[in-house]
Amino acid sequence: MMRDIGLGILVGVFIYLLVMGYNILPVAMLLGAGFLLWRFVIQRQLVHTNGKGVVVSNTPIDFADIGGQNAAKKELQEALDFLLHSDKMKALGIRPLKGILLSGPPGTGKTLLAKAAARYTNSAFLATSGSEFVEMYAGVGAERVRSLFRRAREIAKREKRNSAILFIDEMDILGAKRGSNISHHEYDQTLNQLLVEMDGLSTDQETPILVVAATNRAEALDEALLRPGRFDRQVKVDLPDKEGRLAILQIHTKNKPLASGVDLEAIARETFGFSGAHLESLTNEAAVFALRAGETQITENYLREAIDKVMMGEKLDRKPTPEEMERVAVHECGHALLAEVVRPHSVAHISVRSRGNALGYVRHNPKDDLYLYTQSMLEEQIMVALAGAAAEEEILGSRSTGAAGDFSQALNLAEKMLISGMSKLGVVDLDNLGPEKRHEATKEIFEHLETETREVVQRHREVILTLAEILRTEETISGESLREYLQPSA
Repeated sequence: MMRDIGLGILVGVFIYLLVMGYNILPVAMLLGAGFLLWRFVIQRQLVHTNGKGVVVSNTPIDFADIGGQNAAKKELQEALDFLLHSDKMKALGIRPLKGILLSGPPGTGKTLLAKAAARYTNSAFLATSGSEFVEMYAGVGAERVRSLFRRAREIAKREKRNSAILFIDEMDILGAKRGSNISHHEYDQTLNQLLVEMDGLSTDQETPILVVAATNRAEALDEALLRPGRFDRQVKVDLPDKEGRLAILQIHTKNKPLASGVDLEAIARETFGFSGAHLESLTNEAAVFALRAGETQITENYLREAIDKVMMGEKLDRKPTPEEMERVAVHECGHALLAEVVRPHSVAHISVRSRGNALGYVRHNPKDDLYLYTQSMLEEQIMVALAGAAAEEEILGSRSTGAAGDFSQALNLAEKMLISGMSKLGVVDLDNLGPEKRHEATKEIFEHLETETREVVQRHREVILTLAEILRTEETISGESLREYLQPSA
């Protein structure tokens, strides 16, 4: 509408100048050249939509190739059946789904699920990213959206497919809440065009298009996108549990020569919190370690070393001084000792090799994946975090800056206890609690836990000294060795 008003005003100005006897030819030529330049820029920007910004794929990925997401796969397949069995759905008066939103942490397999959906429904598959739609030129993003939907229909017809799946990654860039980018209305125009295109997907359309989007921040999306009739289904693609991690490891080791006796279930147990992408990287890094060593098979040791690399990063050439090495060894032994005392058989590995930003670390081996924590569990985690500094103070007489990260972790755990009503204050709102009361409550939690931590460290002082000496020479100790040294003094 604004464009029509502007065009009318421009025509009126030209007529007025012509009546008044002005030579309007130079002005007309200048405006014409500007219009042609503007159209050229727009067309250049739209090359992304028809070229490298969009991937057209006959994907070979199948749902069987995706491990650890059984719930998400089941829910997605159920939604896709609306597209696959459209005749049955029409008979019952069911309208087709217009959009499916895959939400979850990075690396959990959202893109793979979208590709598998295309193969499952025998649909044409187009993939793009939310960042491809937003430019500084007004109207470019909206035109890209129109062009993308148009292209999806054309490809489906050319390939003689009954439907098309349009996958948009990083949907939070394209679909952010309107008004959140006040200085850049191009975002809102692009989102508005997407809303219009999705509303235009009616049941009598010749080539139905299913929009599958992925995001790590579903809470940032505009409410108009999330309403029924646009993204009808929201599928949560979460981090895999232990059984899921085992299934993923089995998939990614099919093409790799594993040595006999490799316990993938143990590796799955030690990788709590790993995504599918992490596990794929783990198996790849283990194969790299085997290649470096000139081996033809991947042993369990290489897999365990790969866990450390994926979690912490590559080993560094940085060498601490002998005094620093002693302090780091004592510190890590304190963490490991406390963890083993409060949660037996929980320590998998102790190391003083520098990786990433850490001079040393303890890798834990949880017996089960836990999603709820009791007060005693949180208190035990706080004690483990405090044990490094407590060991330094008991053995070496002072603390170091190496405990700063441990204290930050302990404070976070204490605040979680406050939020969960596990303090003497009961259920509280931290924002309205006030800094003084908040400090007093956390200090009270720490006081008795620090005392208990020191008592455990003092009781096992000789074990810490022995383990620290071994770490200084061998740099690593397994959880089994720790338990052997700890058994006599337990």
